[in-house]
Amino acid sequence: QNMQNMLTAVFGLVLLALVAIVSAVSPNDLVPSGFGPMHVLLGTAANFAILSKAGVSTTGTTAITGDVGVSPIAQTAMTGFGLVAKTAGTCAGGGAGSCATSAVVTGLLWAASDTSPTDVKMTTAISDMETAYTDAAGRTTPNFVEYETGALGGTTLLPGLYKFSTGVGFTGDCTLKGSSQDTWIFQIAGDMTMDNGKQIILVDGAKPENIVWVVAGRSIFGTTSHFKGIILGATLAEFKTGSSIDGRVLVQTAVTLDATTVVQPP
Repeated sequence: QNMQNMLTAVFGLVLLALVAIVSAVSPNDLVPSGFGPMHVLLGTAANFAILSKAGVSTTGTTAITGDVGVSPIAQTAMTGFGLVAKTAGTCAGGGAGSCATSAVVTGLLWAASDTSPTDVKMTTAISDMETAYTDAAGRTTPNFVEYETGALGGTTLLPGLYKFSTGVGFTGDCTLKGSSQDTWIFQIAGDMTMDNGKQIILVDGAKPENIVWVVAGRSIFGTTSHFKGIILGATLAEFKTGSSIDGRVLVQTAVTLDATTVVQPP
């Protein structure tokens, strides 16, 4: 009887310890309730629709929903926006720092050259972006390796971790099929290119915020193409005339836009 009581007590303590551990972990640190890899944590980079280390340029009738940020480069690297400076201390979420607005951005534009603490805000966001890239690129045990040799046009992609040792191209539409809880990570060692007029289609509840494209090369989107997901890029992201994305563009060099529509996910 004493042994049984002791075992019951030990089991109770172990159960309480497990509950405490689970309670202390953020839901984003856990495997999603659906299928696919663990979420990639973006940190403060998730506060931006576009984040770049080398600059953002736009021409034509671009429309961006969400904030735009550059660092360590200065505000002058954001071109074509017709920036209007906001007085320091009047930028929501910027404390006493300064920022800018633009007629083509529903949100704010931030740069390392803005009044402190905006510079700190931007340094942290860039660091978080780079950490997210390293995490996503370093995931192991892929579910799919060299799927369709990277020719993803006309394919339907289920949740999972995809690994490509070269580039990925979309010569046709591509469908991602999964629930609102499912996740995708695409590790792409080369360029990612989408032909003119092609698109990513989400079905069965799949969400752009659960899709991560980690691209070592360039990301190039053809005219009137429509992309979905979070781009974590090591180099250039180029959006050609009339292209669009539901997601985020977080890259370590430059972003170019031409009459591009960018809508950040929740």
